[in-house]
Amino acid sequence: MKTSENSAKFQPIDRDGLVERVANLLSDAIIKGQMKPGDRLSESVIAREMGLSRAPVREAARLLESSGLVAYQPNRGFFVRKISAQQLDDLYDLRIAIEVAAARRVLRHGDDALLDGLREQYETLKAVSNIETDMHVQVEADMEFHRRMILASGNPRFLKIFDQIARETELSIVVIGTLYGDPEWIAETHVPILEALAARDEPGVVAAIEYHIGEAQRLVTQQFRLLEDK
Repeated sequence: MKTSENSAKFQPIDRDGLVERVANLLSDAIIKGQMKPGDRLSESVIAREMGLSRAPVREAARLLESSGLVAYQPNRGFFVRKISAQQLDDLYDLRIAIEVAAARRVLRHGDDALLDGLREQYETLKAVSNIETDMHVQVEADMEFHRRMILASGNPRFLKIFDQIARETELSIVVIGTLYGDPEWIAETHVPILEALAARDEPGVVAAIEYHIGEAQRLVTQQFRLLEDK
């Protein structure tokens, strides 16, 4: 993949929560495909477009490095991270482990309000899957369902890891350029998770999560390996 010096077009921003806001803007640009894997994050260009000095841009890039979206190359700077099929496979293994652990905590401590929130997000996911819409909207709706379940586990470390995993997962979809399956089918694979949580069925929840994420793992890594072979 050709490395580019080009960056997304940014608007000037104010100074409140500066580094975090710069990191969020850069993250969104990467996830939306405005900055491609292998692209260099030109601190001078980005700083000029945002009306900032280079220091907060550099700090924001370091935050993105810790989140797995960018990588630092000595004497060259920060680049949008390139993900391999094996790294992606490992990422999905971690996601399954975190979500299964979170779901078990939800079964012990969850309540009806939690299930209502998940059902509401499922309806959102189903709605966006039934219309012609931006791929990123569908991916974000999917991730939000899982994030709500992680949040309900009450374990902030699970949530922190999940947020990183979610960003890297979204980046992989950008690289492929398409969803890993039919949007309506993807939405429907969330139903068994909901049903098992409502029934307080731990084996059912584990099986549903392993199937849902496992199928994504199989299909996404398969497409990644095809890209690597080109």
